[in-house]
Amino acid sequence: MSLVPQDLKYTNDHEWARFEADGTVMVGITDYAQKQLGDIVFVEVPMLGKKVEAGEPVGTVESVKSVTDVYAPVSGEVTLVNQDVIEQSEDLNDDPYGSWLFKIKPGEGTAAERLLSAGEYTKLIGD
Repeated sequence: MSLVPQDLKYTNDHEWARFEADGTVMVGITDYAQKQLGDIVFVEVPMLGKKVEAGEPVGTVESVKSVTDVYAPVSGEVTLVNQDVIEQSEDLNDDPYGSWLFKIKPGEGTAAERLLSAGEYTKLIGD
């Protein structure tokens, strides 16, 4: 059974999104995603300042089994990337909700209604 924190929003592609007090959105991959991938060996995140569109691939996570895209959960501009997880990608296996990938400052009028609640995500993954 995968861990699904109640305070986060989720995508159909297994990213999580945390809406921060400063208006940014912190993004990572879910516990379910890291379990499916297995041992993670490499992470690629978008460059600082990159404009991203919700649902578009913006990075990759590579494991010993496969490579998968990371999708932007909301549209906006990348304002911060997590250097620690780039340098120690195995942290995603140990703590997927503490090891965020990047932050996005959502654009004006960017809606998050396409994101899933914890309950909806739990149904999606069949837990």
